[in-house]
Amino acid sequence: MAASKRILSIDVMRGITLFLMLFVNDLYVDGVPEWLTHRPADFDGMGLADWVFPGFLFMVGMAVPFAVQNRLKKGDSIGRILVHVFTRTFSLLLIGVLMLNSGRLNPDLTGMHKYLWAILMYVCVFIIWNRYPEGNSSKALALKIPAALCLMVLLVLFRSGTEEEPGWLVTGWWGILGLIGWGYLVTSLTYLFARDNLFVTTMTWFLFLVLNIFSQLGYLEFMDPVKTLFGIVLDGNVPLIVISGLIISLLLRKLKESPSRFILISTILGLFSILLGFVLRNWFIISKIKGTPSWGILCIGISILVFVLLYVIIDKYHKSKWTFLFQQAGTNSLTTYLVPSVIYYIIWYANIPLFVYKQSFSPLLAITGSIVWSLLMLVLTMKLAGIKVQLKL
Repeated sequence: MAASKRILSIDVMRGITLFLMLFVNDLYVDGVPEWLTHRPADFDGMGLADWVFPGFLFMVGMAVPFAVQNRLKKGDSIGRILVHVFTRTFSLLLIGVLMLNSGRLNPDLTGMHKYLWAILMYVCVFIIWNRYPEGNSSKALALKIPAALCLMVLLVLFRSGTEEEPGWLVTGWWGILGLIGWGYLVTSLTYLFARDNLFVTTMTWFLFLVLNIFSQLGYLEFMDPVKTLFGIVLDGNVPLIVISGLIISLLLRKLKESPSRFILISTILGLFSILLGFVLRNWFIISKIKGTPSWGILCIGISILVFVLLYVIIDKYHKSKWTFLFQQAGTNSLTTYLVPSVIYYIIWYANIPLFVYKQSFSPLLAITGSIVWSLLMLVLTMKLAGIKVQLKL
């Protein structure tokens, strides 16, 4: 959207969820309060870490109508938009699989230290998918082609498993970016088909709720042969959450002249979703790892209410001075998410004793350290954007 019409609360909430993702990912120390951490697969309940990623998925869905309409206003055809959607999806899936497999590398079989492989992989990703200034296409190609060749060499060298049973890359659960990719693809196609039709979009949402329920009940086992590739879509949970963001975004667009109605209707939907989540708990435990419908619907309800609160504060009452850092993170979301991984691997490879705050005897020190680390990563992302290091798919 044009800067003057931009809904700041969308960028801010995306930035806040990214900040919290960095925070909970860094908080891997015994002794911290359980409500901050991921709950085990069979535990019936959720902590902060179990909501954060769904909160980001929800914002992915909210951004889709604005992004598509922006391209249409610039004169892009539906065909060109589809090419962009599939290219972006492929990029997210590829980077997600690379990240997922970096921890599986066998250095003896690969002939390279696993941290060094990861560092080189991330450097290639940043060079290939960086947003270069317009008018420098030749310079961009001069950087991208060697980086792509380097990435191909890294893929050829990659080996996992053991000497007796060596392996290569696996898709597995596709990694965080892969999940985002599948959710983005389904939601973008839904919007391109239904446009601003709330009824059709809501029916699509119900379709994925039914898929999620049937998957949890074991009724979709006959589709196992294709689940290796399309399992995230067929399980229904990720698309369910992302399309929820699309629905709230459509409401926001339809009621742009009546923000009070939007706030009221969205609040009701948020509260109803939380109630529905607890109703579904009678049949499905609340579990992020299992992707249960009770967990998904609860996360949707929380996400709606959090967004409504931010919308009231930022876009209705214009209290936005405190949001600058989160805005920057939200508008550079992929860079924000990937930068800490690069820093982690550099620190681990160089064996730098930086994470002294990770002490199990002092949960407060561990929590404070992770907050400071996450804030520093947001600042670093902002500084990188200032020197034109910004990932864009």
